[in-house]
Amino acid sequence: MDYEEGDYVEVEFKGEKIRGIIMPKHSFSGEDILLLKLDNGYNIGIKKDHINNIKIISKKIIEEKTYTVKREIKKEGKKVTIINTGGTIASFIDYKTGAVKPAKTQEELLLLMPELTENYNINGINLFSILSENIEPEHWVEIARNVYREIKNSDSIIITHGTDTMAYSASMIAFMIQNLSSPVIFVGSQRSSDRPSSDAYMNLLYSLKLSYTDLGEVVVSMHGSTSDDYLLVHRGVKVRKMHTSRRDAFKSINTFPIAKIDNEGVKFLSEYIKRSDNPILMDKIEKKVSLLYFYPNMDPEILHDIGSRVKGIILAGTGLGHVSTKLLETLRDLIKNDVFIGVTSQCLYGTVNLNVYSTGREMLKAGIIPLGDMLPEVAYVKLMWVLGNGFDPKETMPKNLVGELTDRRVGYEYRI
Repeated sequence: MDYEEGDYVEVEFKGEKIRGIIMPKHSFSGEDILLLKLDNGYNIGIKKDHINNIKIISKKIIEEKTYTVKREIKKEGKKVTIINTGGTIASFIDYKTGAVKPAKTQEELLLLMPELTENYNINGINLFSILSENIEPEHWVEIARNVYREIKNSDSIIITHGTDTMAYSASMIAFMIQNLSSPVIFVGSQRSSDRPSSDAYMNLLYSLKLSYTDLGEVVVSMHGSTSDDYLLVHRGVKVRKMHTSRRDAFKSINTFPIAKIDNEGVKFLSEYIKRSDNPILMDKIEKKVSLLYFYPNMDPEILHDIGSRVKGIILAGTGLGHVSTKLLETLRDLIKNDVFIGVTSQCLYGTVNLNVYSTGREMLKAGIIPLGDMLPEVAYVKLMWVLGNGFDPKETMPKNLVGELTDRRVGYEYRI
């Protein structure tokens, strides 16, 4: 039977008959796998040697332009650069094993979301395809340099990224590139692109609407609810992934989201940094920095061992920023040896205040620097950037540079 991509067919295999649309192949399917989109929206892969018969119900039920990116790209519309770094949003099902694997090319990323090219002039850069837990400082430098190179010729920069460490990357890029001439938008998904419940399509398509605004910040743009009704745009240095799997996992901490995006467009919800004409790149990093969470029975010797290997430590203390008094002597010794010690809170919401209790006051006397309501992971990447670019951490870490510190905090619940 002479079937081709886009045909609506009935496939008989293993004594069953199923109907669906023949989908284009990608590198994880292989020539021996037939990809089929079922009537319920799910995609499946069937080994061709298991198929007894294929009956064509109708030819080309979907026009070619709706499922392939190999067509003329529009030159009008906003210019958008999509930088692919990997993650679930840039993943496919490996139909041989059932595993989710990163896309290898930009074409594979756009394969299931071809509408991206219909109203925008898309420039795709496949920087690397890795899961976010494998992101290293060298990757941040690569991302920053590519953003800086493209930003003056783009109305927006989209960075596809895995969700688990997205907040780290967004924070680092916010410090590395300042005075942005267009928004830099980190976009991810909790479920891969070829699943019917995926949030990838909406997250990416709606985020493109920021191209039409005067936003000039690094942001994270993700589902704002579990339904497909709107996205929330979060400042890159004030956002945290707060759930392992929900589509609305990302929340702004101690502040309101910057904007809401729905079918009607972009609605700004709070103050934001506007576009500038003079982006600045500062991409040096000091990797000898540690992020440590204090816990009861924390061993001073372990703290000393770590401190002897690094140039700076961010301590996530309890409550207002406290650590055990038995650690103070070790912390004093490290500070005397020019190791910077900054403290944040494990609570996330609220701010560090070392003036309330005696423990905090002793920490201040030891030379520990309180970092307000800065999130622990934000303080960690900021310290890497501060030390790498030769700034004095005692002066620079407590300063608000790109919105990482807020004077007026909001509660942990907000209504949109």
